Amino acid sequence: MGSSLSYLGTNGSIVVPGLGDIPESCVACVFLYLTPPEICNLARLNRAFRGAASADSVWETKLPHNYQDLLELVPPERYQNLCKKDIFALLSKPLSFDDGNKEVWLDRVTGWVCMAISARSMAITGIDDRRYWNWIPTEESRFHTVAYLQQIWWFEVDGVVNFPFPVGVYSLYFRLHLGRFSRRLGRRVCNYEHTHGWEIKPVKFELSTSDGQQASCEFCLDETELDDPHGDHKRGYWVEYKVGEFMVNGSEPITEVRFSMKQIDCTHSKGGLCVDSVFIIPSDLRDHKRRGIM
Repeated sequence: MGSSLSYLGTNGSIVVPGLGDIPESCVACVFLYLTPPEICNLARLNRAFRGAASADSVWETKLPHNYQDLLELVPPERYQNLCKKDIFALLSKPLSFDDGNKEVWLDRVTGWVCMAISARSMAITGIDDRRYWNWIPTEESRFHTVAYLQQIWWFEVDGVVNFPFPVGVYSLYFRLHLGRFSRRLGRRVCNYEHTHGWEIKPVKFELSTSDGQQASCEFCLDETELDDPHGDHKRGYWVEYKVGEFMVNGSEPITEVRFSMKQIDCTHSKGGLCVDSVFIIPSDLRDHKRRGIM
């Protein structure tokens, strides 16, 4: 009916092979189909698994094909003589560039490239006039500061990034917050003294790429939505507004992405808005998390 693999030991006893008897090369072949966290967990089992979990041939498949472009953001002494596993670990931590106003990193599970762009790197109408805008320090931003709008008539935020994104489809999001927040006696509190005007007309979001791709959409930032995950309104929460998607096909070494949000109807003023950052992430990444794959 069946048989089991076994052999005789030196004293004549029957020995059944275990995990430690699997050749390291075979384990490495299996690791090609696993995620980095899964590989690291299995590396604890025995010496063969530990050796396979450090093989360059395994980690080469987890890195984006142009990972060398990301390494250019790091001083050479930090990655010289590193194995591929350690390079993956290095690139999975946020790497700052553009004077610390942009960050790029590899997702720890998929190895896909993600990016965050600070409000400080964007062109914001009236940003230097304290009557309209202020910079607020906060730990709720990965860049530790956000732009807070008190009141303005002409609202416009523009940004651009040039980067060697790997082949794939990417989504762009603006991260915004209605109301000014702070901490009082250890509790988070929000002030809506300046919050007004966002329910009258929508804000227009746009993106375009150097190869002619375009996307646009409109959102009312201060309206009640029945399907809002935070309850009955958007005030007091960080909300990520998806502007659209763009595709990188690898035909160009550098992709330029331009993005904006504006509400330039000067019939009414608006205020009480925090602008934190823009995220560019692979479009499938959130679907993976939503389905529990990550």
